Amino acid sequence: MPGLRRDRLLTLLLLGALLSADLYFHLWPQEPPLLGPEDPLLASQEALRYYRRKVARWNRRHKMYKEQLNLTSLDAPLQLRQEASWVQFHLGISRRGLYSRSSPVVSQLLQDMRRFPTISADYSQDEKALLGACDCTQIVKPSGVHLKLVLRFSDFGKAMFKPMRQQRDEETPEDFFYFIDFQRHNAEIAAFHLDRILDFRRVPPTVGRLVNVTKEILEVTKNEILQSVFFVSPASNVCFFAKCPYMCKTEYAVCGNPHLLEGSLSAFLPSLNLAPRLSVPNPWIRSYSLAGKEEWEVNPLYCDTVKQIYPYNSSNRLLNIIDMAIFDFLIGNMDRHHYEMFTKFGDDGFLIHLDNARGFGRHSQDELSILSPLSQCCRIKKKTLLHLQLLAQADYRLSDVMRESLLEDQLSPVLTEPHLLALDRRLQIILQTVEGCVEVHGEQSVIALDSAEQSALDSSQANLTS
Repeated sequence: MPGLRRDRLLTLLLLGALLSADLYFHLWPQEPPLLGPEDPLLASQEALRYYRRKVARWNRRHKMYKEQLNLTSLDAPLQLRQEASWVQFHLGISRRGLYSRSSPVVSQLLQDMRRFPTISADYSQDEKALLGACDCTQIVKPSGVHLKLVLRFSDFGKAMFKPMRQQRDEETPEDFFYFIDFQRHNAEIAAFHLDRILDFRRVPPTVGRLVNVTKEILEVTKNEILQSVFFVSPASNVCFFAKCPYMCKTEYAVCGNPHLLEGSLSAFLPSLNLAPRLSVPNPWIRSYSLAGKEEWEVNPLYCDTVKQIYPYNSSNRLLNIIDMAIFDFLIGNMDRHHYEMFTKFGDDGFLIHLDNARGFGRHSQDELSILSPLSQCCRIKKKTLLHLQLLAQADYRLSDVMRESLLEDQLSPVLTEPHLLALDRRLQIILQTVEGCVEVHGEQSVIALDSAEQSALDSSQANLTS
């Protein structure tokens, strides 16, 4: 037992070093740290004025709602707190990522999403689009297959709630196509932790929580459609289901036990009014038919075509696509049909790794086709490769660091042991793929600096010569 405690303490120290310090740059001093301004996404005063207006509008509507139902309440009107963790999260988004490596805001935000009471619940924009209740031009392919809700907390922060639909030890059936696979709440949680460990910082903070579906959803929602789909099952559990054209029957309901239901909560990004985002089809998008194939699936030289097309011909975009493919291969996600990015940061902005619920479905299979952007283009960021090489070392083994990181979550164990070990196996496959590319094309052609790293290197060299 003392040996186990020492091992866990060592892993915990390693995790802290990975998440809070420039460990990678200390290990490889030739790799210069990024220089220059953070380039924040939001202008803080403009954002705070916008959020104050939103809070005032909420208070007015809530007052009218109570008056219509003759409800009396002693609750004071909501106030916007600038120090609220969700506000600080939004203000901290920059060109480098959704949060800085050393920021304490993420830990506080995870804690707040785990403990703050809900003040409202509603369908997500996807479900509303299916009902014709909103403009779906900003929504990526609404499906209705997976129930998700928007929960607002007492600090006025919002999170996307995805309830548990599959047990941890269940694997996706072999006959399932990726586009009808279950969406897993624990995959959303694990994907956030992995993204943070890889130092991408492109997945919004996500945490697990046990939600009382009666008190924290039914009793706080103002949506009559959502209220109408609640029922009590024959086992006396409180259940609800999505209201949409298909896959939305009582057989597909989610149920509490009898009221408590576990799920994931992913922090909302800033409003599109404040921070517009592009939704771009993935060049390696899969066919969403039962028999069709896309060009990349049959043409091994497909990347040569992509490299000729704007914006993949002159920016970081292709390297960022390859980062995303590496991330998706590790989690086993085949469902990356689009990606999003903030318009403010232009062509070189980072890709936001949203909607990871179809990851971690099969630990026993490594879907090599997900790695096609890497294997066909034979390019990888030097920074990404250094991180992967570090996590392949025995002292920093990816599965160990992930296991320790996931212990922070209320729903631990988030992943089963086979899924954790699959990460190590897949990491080796990625490194072997890079080695094969280097053997054929040479290190200089394969390993690349992104524009920020190149600028930092140029500045460092200029300082040395001046």
